[in-house]
Amino acid sequence: MRTLIFLCYNKVMLVKLFDTTLRDGAQTEGISFSLEDKLKITKLLDELGVHYIEGGWPGSNPKDIEYFKAVREIKLKQAKIVAFSSTRRANIKVEDDQNIKTLLAAETPVVSIFGKAWDFHVTDALKTTLEENLAMIKETIAYAKKAGKEVVFDAEHFFDGYRANKEYALKVLKTAEEAGADLLCLCDTNGGTLAFQGERILNEIKSKLSIPFGIHAHNDSECAVSLSGMAVYCGATHVQGTMNGLGERCGNANLCSIIPMLKLKIGADCVSDDQLKRLTEISRHIAEIANLPQSPHQPYVGRSAFSHKGGIHVSAVVKHPGTYEHVKPELVGNERRITVSELSGVSNLLVKAQEYKVDLKKDSPEVKKLITMLKELEHAGYSFEEGESSFELLVKRTIGAFKPFFVLESFKIETDKEKEKGAIVTAYIKLEVKGKQYDAKGVGDGPVNALDDALRKVLENIYPEIKTVKLTDYKVRVLNSQAGTAARVRVLIESADEKDVWNTVGVSTNVIEASWLALADSFEYKLMKAR
Repeated sequence: MRTLIFLCYNKVMLVKLFDTTLRDGAQTEGISFSLEDKLKITKLLDELGVHYIEGGWPGSNPKDIEYFKAVREIKLKQAKIVAFSSTRRANIKVEDDQNIKTLLAAETPVVSIFGKAWDFHVTDALKTTLEENLAMIKETIAYAKKAGKEVVFDAEHFFDGYRANKEYALKVLKTAEEAGADLLCLCDTNGGTLAFQGERILNEIKSKLSIPFGIHAHNDSECAVSLSGMAVYCGATHVQGTMNGLGERCGNANLCSIIPMLKLKIGADCVSDDQLKRLTEISRHIAEIANLPQSPHQPYVGRSAFSHKGGIHVSAVVKHPGTYEHVKPELVGNERRITVSELSGVSNLLVKAQEYKVDLKKDSPEVKKLITMLKELEHAGYSFEEGESSFELLVKRTIGAFKPFFVLESFKIETDKEKEKGAIVTAYIKLEVKGKQYDAKGVGDGPVNALDDALRKVLENIYPEIKTVKLTDYKVRVLNSQAGTAARVRVLIESADEKDVWNTVGVSTNVIEASWLALADSFEYKLMKAR
């Protein structure tokens, strides 16, 4: 496949990254960044190699004002902090506009000023004249330049505006140029422009621009990344976006896809090789700070981005990863995963066995037995893709490479509920450990918590390493809801210690039994790894 390399004075073209996670991304439904969150993300973006970090709109809320004060104390490696604002309001002096006062008071080296490029917005949203809109743009940019700022002009709704009124949309850009803007950022604010439509418009206008231009795309038609790539193909040297595609409605152009696209596909210079290798780590870290789970199917950085499930795929990938991978996962800090399921073939099983340091031969009875068991268990409701630690235990139990550290003889759950008081759950368990019988009672807010408490009371005295295990996630899925209260359920438990994270699974028509199976596997897995 031919790689497109953009040359500028015999050098690879530099494309500057402008991150707006802290401003546009903060408009995502369900997100409310604290000041500390914003400062943490700023440091991560700087480590990633982002050139501009748009910290917020100081004229819109006190939190952003506090951010711009606090960020001055952080020593950044390369990123420039940007404050955002609209142009002055209609029919007032620029020096009297409170938004502009707070913009300059943020004391950032760069400001991003947006103005309307769509005549419809000027007349129907701003309720002013087309001439006054041009004056608002001109005077605001000139005022910011006089204050010594680098100015990025965001031509809001440019693509829709150009389709509606080419002459006026271009006049907006030329006005910003003449006022002293350093860069024109063309915005697909409604997110409806397709890549080929953007190419046609950009090729029409780029020869008419005398300063660099960039792209700011929204993802309402799932085209934000492709439109951003097309803009660079057409000569854009500045790309705006958010980490993990955060943003209002359907989000903004996803920098986690744009950065590797620019670096690995287009051949543009944007971050170093070492910074690119941190992309997955930083993407996941920002997802944790935002308290929104990262999609496992997110390109490049998602947990499933380089996972292989089908037996034919796995067989080919083992021979050469390029058969089913468009880039090497390690280039973006991700990793290849081979998953197992009822669709798996012998190739999947052999790869997993190799990971587990188990010697299995392709034609051995153990392989045939495991394939049969796997299909039967998945038919019963097990999912080992999200419970891989349970599958490792299954493999080792089947071939005799694992002996249980404890055996459950029985458990009983009691729930006491008094009026106006919460429920108290008590679990009674009987275990056999190293040939001895143990009884224990545990108390918790729910049955799983109580079972965990009882199990620990026995095991921590015998296996002290259990003390480091924490249950970090618990999920229940009803598998056949049409069966009503008799439905089979799948329980997934995520556990962690000071070094590792692992996932186990249990299935039953009894949610407590399913939980016990996943919980027991969690402790068994820890002990197997420790010993």
